[in-house]
Amino acid sequence: MADLLVIENLTKKFGDKTVFKDINVTVKKGEVIAVIGPSGAGKSTFLRAINMLDAPTSGDVLFEGNQLTNLKEIQLDQLREKMGMVFQGFNLFPNLTVLENIKLAPLKVKGQDDKIATETAKRLLAQVGLSDKADQYPASLSGGQKQRVAIARALAMSPDMLLFDEPTSALDPEMVGEVLAVMKQLAEDGMTMIVVTHEMGFAREVADQVWFMADGGIQEIAEPKTFFETPKTERARDFLQKVL
Repeated sequence: MADLLVIENLTKKFGDKTVFKDINVTVKKGEVIAVIGPSGAGKSTFLRAINMLDAPTSGDVLFEGNQLTNLKEIQLDQLREKMGMVFQGFNLFPNLTVLENIKLAPLKVKGQDDKIATETAKRLLAQVGLSDKADQYPASLSGGQKQRVAIARALAMSPDMLLFDEPTSALDPEMVGEVLAVMKQLAEDGMTMIVVTHEMGFAREVADQVWFMADGGIQEIAEPKTFFETPKTERARDFLQKVL
């Protein structure tokens, strides 16, 4: 598998505070990465640094061979189309229907024909199990349904990779499963994903690699079975004792 994303010496500081330092990782096409670790470890900031929503202080991000850290905003936007993002808080437009939310970016950003955008949006709604919600507004949806719409919206741009920032942490426990099921299906379909998550079951079952973040960096990279059964560092062992 080809390298889709290469991160070299990535560092992020806010003033005197170093959030993370000298991160070096690679993601191959079709891989699912679970980024886990204690709260405050910089996981979400790291994710936002990958697509330059939160520009890193130093280091390099190469996506599909393109160096993101030196690009102008217009070039960045073009590459971000290939790197979808799903946020913790859904970020749906409340004044648009579910279908309109999904169609918006393909219409405005890609200049897609309305008929094609509508067909794609309906297909994606069926994929996430929400065909019957097309004409409803976000306010009438449950949290799990909103997040599934957000995933469909990200998929509408035909991305090569999806970034998930704690996609289930704002949900009631009974809604978590419906979102994870959609993500699991995406993984089975070959979508490249980096998922910041507290869901250890998802990390164990679906991820190809676990990246354990703590204390200003990625402390361990391992296959899930290895990480959960025989973590190498004391920090990881301590973390797993608290969450499992």
